[in-house]
Amino acid sequence: MQQSFERLATDRYSNARRGRLTTAHGGIDTPAFMPVGTQGSVKGVSPRELHELNAQIVLGNTYHLFVRPGLDVLKHFGGLHNFMNWDGPILTDSGGYQIFSLAKLRKITEEGVEFQNHIDGARAFISPEIATEIQTLLGSDIAMALDECVPYPCEYDYAAKSDDNALGEAMPGVETSKRRNGETGTRRLGDSPTRRFDAFRHRSRRDV
Repeated sequence: MQQSFERLATDRYSNARRGRLTTAHGGIDTPAFMPVGTQGSVKGVSPRELHELNAQIVLGNTYHLFVRPGLDVLKHFGGLHNFMNWDGPILTDSGGYQIFSLAKLRKITEEGVEFQNHIDGARAFISPEIATEIQTLLGSDIAMALDECVPYPCEYDYAAKSDDNALGEAMPGVETSKRRNGETGTRRLGDSPTRRFDAFRHRSRRDV
């Protein structure tokens, strides 16, 4: 199913807008509240209750799902929707926040990020292409490009390097996504990891 975004209304005094994003698993009215199902479940809330609460989309964490339950289990179930018994849209992040939160357990290179698994200490590597492939296997409706969540405060030079990396990392993932998009209907979105500086926000919005 072709994904589409329709702008329904725009505030005359600002850039605020209301819209509707259509995905293979349903529509999402924006702006939207997105319950977080880090490891394939929204803690304390069942899929039925999510529907009763009118939740239109949930979020899954690519890194945590990659670590546990792991790709073999998710592949066995036919993707994240079946695994968590959720028939609505799913957005998966790229693992970018874990680049920040697991700083003592990771090493950033030009090729991607090497992690030390926070559960058992095993080494794992995620590149832009791998992040895209993982999210494709999960069956995500919306997949995020790999980025680094920079610390705050952050020096300008560090933010500039991170922004360059984010743009460089996004393109291989985009090419991978283009090759698979016809099979999955996944919509790929970029991020602006250096939000403190206006120039980088505008650049990310334009280029990613």
